[in-house]
Amino acid sequence: MKRLFTLCLMLAACGAFSSVAQGQVRFGYASYNGLLQLMPEYSEVQVQMNELKTKYEAEARYNETAFKRMFAEFLQGQKDFPQTILLKRQRDLQDAMEKGLAFRRSADSLLRAAEHDLLAPLRARLDSAVAAVGLERGYGYVVNTDERAYMFFHPQVAEDATPFILEKLTAIKP
Repeated sequence: MKRLFTLCLMLAACGAFSSVAQGQVRFGYASYNGLLQLMPEYSEVQVQMNELKTKYEAEARYNETAFKRMFAEFLQGQKDFPQTILLKRQRDLQDAMEKGLAFRRSADSLLRAAEHDLLAPLRARLDSAVAAVGLERGYGYVVNTDERAYMFFHPQVAEDATPFILEKLTAIKP
């Protein structure tokens, strides 16, 4: 899929170069993630995410400690338990282990969703800044350099849009 996307972009670039000969298409390039991380609000999001991760990790450790305690009690009393209690305790251990694993999976999913939600306003603001700079500078498009799909930009048609986008970000209020 990435190769198909890259091929389409390269074909579009070839078309752009033929248009450049006529003086029509210019484009900008910048690192989307780099710009996102330069936004002052990004560090606030990271602090919130670290706090949330710490809380989930504490709960996971609590679950693990409870499981270890149950397991130790099981091992200690297994010789003395009647068969029905032994089977019940084994089921309890299995349930506790499955719940602990399910919590970890759920926590990972919840953390990804929280990060997405916290970054959404920043991404919207960055998208607006990129679009505004693209229109102001007359770009046909702005390329995200994060994936390194392009190894070379011709200086006659390409321009590093990063400083212009950063300037525009300060003008767009959160």
